[in-house]
Amino acid sequence: MRLSRPTAITAAAALVAGLIALPMSASAAPATLMFSSYLEGSSNNKAIELFNPTAQPVNLSGYTIRLFANGGTTANNTWTGPDVELPAGGHYVLVNSQASDALKAKSDTTSAVTNFNGDDALQLFSGDEVVDSFGQTGTDPGTAWTGGGVTTLDATLLRDGCVTDTDPVDAFDPSAQWLGNPIDSFDLLRTFTCDDATPTPTPTPTPTATQTVDPGPTLKIGEVQGTTDVSPRNGQVVTVEGTVSGNFQTGGFNGYFIQDAGDGNPATSDGIFVYSQSPGNVQVGSSLKVTGRVSEYFGLTQITPTSVEPLETGSAVAPTEVTLPLDDHERYESMLLTFPQQLTIIEYFEFDRYGTITVGTARQDTPTAVVAPGTAAQSVLEANLRDRIILDDGLTTQNPSPARHPNGQPFTQDNFFRGGDLLTDITGVLVYNFDEWKIEPTDGAEYTAVNPRPGVPEVGGDVTVASMNVLNYFTTLRSDDPNARGADNAEEFERQQLKIVSALEEMDADVVGLMEIENNGTAVENLVNALNSRVGAGTYAAVNTGVLGTDAIIQAFIYKPATVSLTGKWAAYDYQDGRTRPTLVQTFTEKASGEAFNVAVNHLKSKGSACVGDPDLGDGQGNCNQTRLSTVEIMTDWLDGDPTSQGADRTLVIGDLNSYDHEDPISAFVDAGYTDLEKEFNGEHAYSYVFDGMVGYLDYALSNDPLTEAVTGASAWHINADESDLFDYDTSFKKPSEQALWAPDPYRSSDHDPVLVGLQLKAVTPTPTPTPTPSPTVTPTPTPTPTATPTATPTPTVTPTPTPTATPSKPGSVYTTPGYHTSSGRRWFTSCEDYSVTQRCWTSIWGTQVRQVDGKFTKTTGWMFNSLTYLSTKRAVWVGNPLATPGRHDIAGRTWFTECDTPRTGRNGCRSYLLTSVIVETVRAGKVGYSWQNQLVLNNIVLFS
Repeated sequence: MRLSRPTAITAAAALVAGLIALPMSASAAPATLMFSSYLEGSSNNKAIELFNPTAQPVNLSGYTIRLFANGGTTANNTWTGPDVELPAGGHYVLVNSQASDALKAKSDTTSAVTNFNGDDALQLFSGDEVVDSFGQTGTDPGTAWTGGGVTTLDATLLRDGCVTDTDPVDAFDPSAQWLGNPIDSFDLLRTFTCDDATPTPTPTPTPTATQTVDPGPTLKIGEVQGTTDVSPRNGQVVTVEGTVSGNFQTGGFNGYFIQDAGDGNPATSDGIFVYSQSPGNVQVGSSLKVTGRVSEYFGLTQITPTSVEPLETGSAVAPTEVTLPLDDHERYESMLLTFPQQLTIIEYFEFDRYGTITVGTARQDTPTAVVAPGTAAQSVLEANLRDRIILDDGLTTQNPSPARHPNGQPFTQDNFFRGGDLLTDITGVLVYNFDEWKIEPTDGAEYTAVNPRPGVPEVGGDVTVASMNVLNYFTTLRSDDPNARGADNAEEFERQQLKIVSALEEMDADVVGLMEIENNGTAVENLVNALNSRVGAGTYAAVNTGVLGTDAIIQAFIYKPATVSLTGKWAAYDYQDGRTRPTLVQTFTEKASGEAFNVAVNHLKSKGSACVGDPDLGDGQGNCNQTRLSTVEIMTDWLDGDPTSQGADRTLVIGDLNSYDHEDPISAFVDAGYTDLEKEFNGEHAYSYVFDGMVGYLDYALSNDPLTEAVTGASAWHINADESDLFDYDTSFKKPSEQALWAPDPYRSSDHDPVLVGLQLKAVTPTPTPTPTPSPTVTPTPTPTPTATPTATPTPTVTPTPTPTATPSKPGSVYTTPGYHTSSGRRWFTSCEDYSVTQRCWTSIWGTQVRQVDGKFTKTTGWMFNSLTYLSTKRAVWVGNPLATPGRHDIAGRTWFTECDTPRTGRNGCRSYLLTSVIVETVRAGKVGYSWQNQLVLNNIVLFS
């Protein structure tokens, strides 16, 4: 289950100025509880306050608060008052469970009813009677209700006297009964009274245009910014001149950035934010003289202007080129930057809520997925954090509609991104708030998709076992039981179920172990019924265990009775530690071969929540590591004892083990004789999960020694970890256009990728089927016209050992010199021919080729195509040709990538790669296994003179 990690809204979203509003004179006090404060703040800082205006204590048990999101008329969440007496004049504050510690310190309780945005309505009930309301139920104002300078977005509102609104569907003007105050004004909570002298914090007045303040001489912006994170002119009135580099007066920022030519000091920033609540005639490229007071807001230096004077238009600001890793951010604060390097999308968890993604120079590994816990893991983490930057969407709107793709266009089913895709020329203004640096884009970046949605991986064998986390598949709806963890309502449940069923149907596995399914004894049967309605009655059956243990979620098995049968009764080990869900094991027998095997499905204790006596030690393994380690040690001993009493010695352990592969629990499995099949078949950088922008796998398939020789392949199916939350079933907070992104397909059916394993339980000796040596296919003629398009020359369906990296232009190179060659221990043959205005050379390599014939992998050894090389010609001859044009090219249904003049190609050269499926071979203990992978395969080389 993915843990929510609140991310602060962009700095300028929180920028406000002006006096803190004071309540009006008292009016007649209501006879019931009322809403007195409303806080719609940064990130998950949300709060609603109740006040008792009566002269007597009031018991909260008779009251409820209901939340109506996005113009809905059905409550999304409901808070029911506890049996607590609220004294006369008392306050009761409800806050979001993910709020900051500072806000939680002001609270009486946390509640999901505070999961509101600026366009959501609230109703306060006494019994069945509405006694107060906020917003207009049944109406979606867009992002917020506004009026009289008061907004319900990014603001703290205090009731303007002891008044209530008992008509929740009438028009709502927040200024009629509420006073606007700056975002995150936590100190206003518990200050409201019905007396005239309502206590409020004493604000520092913001200067207005009527004040006479000597602004002094015009300064360089760098003199205002200074060399540290706090302006040396903080609190002073200054005058600066600059050109508008980014205009964010709409979308919630209420301001713009200006930049000057610099003060000659590379340690100071040449840009600054100008906060202005009154949009003026300001355009990018406008030159302005700004006078105002300097302040620091959440670490961002800003000027609140008292006067803005247009100057003669100057030149547009040229963005400053920077590259990651970027160690000194402060020197670039509020400056227009551009990143010419190709950056990788690594995190997108907050994209649906706040429009943010994180990019780095490459995908980043979770530290303990690649190195040992402790110092080494900490070093990897520190390097990861340096090598990344957040890319925002230029808006402060929560749940923006439409969501903005980083290429600047709306995010749609036809214009989406996946983790690992690439962005080039990211350009925008660098801002800072809540300890995070972000780029607010001024233009869309160049986007290249390099991680297409994959088909089900081929893992071979006669039996397929899958492990799938179904992300809280609950038949009990949260609208019926607040303790349920899955869908809020019937619509969400239908959306969730259709995605899960689609994934199960496409995997077509013989045995599936499920995690995060409701522990009510019936949810798994419900899922099987839904699946069989899609694939045919009786195709799948469930292992009926009833309720197991005491946790709300549990593991379960479904299987195909046509291919495997249950052998004996299932067994479960209850660890009885109050932390660990039982291990469930079942013996299955393949009907065709009569071979039996055990599958044990697990879901170990999570890392996020603390365990008493087993804290996070700071070594990268998270909370409860000793609990997970102890579980593995007990489990492996138990499995060795034949818990199903069927005498089957071959065992496969699957499930969400909440441990990365260099952590203690996985080491314990290896020490007990188990093979980590994800690593075995896919290497050190295998993944099934993304957390905080780092990849790794928590979802395992581990085989004991007797089973390992029967494994033919294993792979995660990347349908979830690389996808945005916008595609999932959850409709909470999503506007209609974002809800419409959902489709009944497997993508984002969960937050973990499923894992598949192929088993060949009865040894079969494949008969090699000879395949002809690939013959060349015509490739583009190098002519000055751009009409030539690449044609895929045949590529081997098995990745041979790495090809030599000889520079093609070097005399005697295997790519450019006709004849037989030996290089890097491999045999090569090259033949060249005249071709248009140059020569092209066809290079083959002696190696092994594997194909899948009638569902079985067979291989032959011989010459196979490696690449085509076009010998040196003038660069101008190739202008417009995809083989000599860097970037992605989609031609004739195939995808190509070309790079030129890089360290890999050398100067005066290009290489083109075809994105294709290849069979990867793994040899273990003399046994060969295979799996399909999408890879970029070298296809063409172009040399320039």
